[in-house]
Amino acid sequence: MTYDAEATRQRIFQAATAEFAEHGLAGARIDRIAAAARANKQAIYLYFGGKEKLFGAVVRAKMDEICHTLSLDPRTLPEAVGQLYDWYEEHPELIRLLLWEALEAGRQVEGEEERRESYRGHVDGLLAAGLPDRARAQDWLFTILGLVAWNFAVPQVRRLILDEPDTERAVARRREVVVELAGVLAERMTAATSRGPERFGTESGVNGVLPGQ
Repeated sequence: MTYDAEATRQRIFQAATAEFAEHGLAGARIDRIAAAARANKQAIYLYFGGKEKLFGAVVRAKMDEICHTLSLDPRTLPEAVGQLYDWYEEHPELIRLLLWEALEAGRQVEGEEERRESYRGHVDGLLAAGLPDRARAQDWLFTILGLVAWNFAVPQVRRLILDEPDTERAVARRREVVVELAGVLAERMTAATSRGPERFGTESGVNGVLPGQ
């Protein structure tokens, strides 16, 4: 039998994703990853350079899946946010990975500059759509991601606030609201293209995100 290095890498990557999502960086074990991937530990160090680098590669690849499929054009923002919401629901491991990273990685994360570049691409897209400055576009991007991700980061809070015993119905209910809010955001983004940054920042609610109450 011939040795398929790429297939081995993929098995390691999949096993590592499950292991890190369940146990975090500190709690993950290379021997468990190797066993689940039907590979030896030496292959993990050879291909990925150790547990920390493997964790960084897993998180970066999951984020790339989103960044390569997400479009934040204000004209189609509600649809894009709905798709992002569905993606998070189908890939619960990403939220767990990001929470573990926040708890364990400290201020510097593995592959940080590469991940910054992915986000810069979306910020550039928002600028091209007409947002008045880079800082505003960065704020919008962070707000949109948070609007979606928080639903899956704290499911217990979602359950308590919504008082909805059926998880599937609760998730669907939240999706409707998130898409509706994305429509409001899209209107604000469109309005921002015809205003100066100072006026936009003071008249559109907190950080120009929510309409006045």
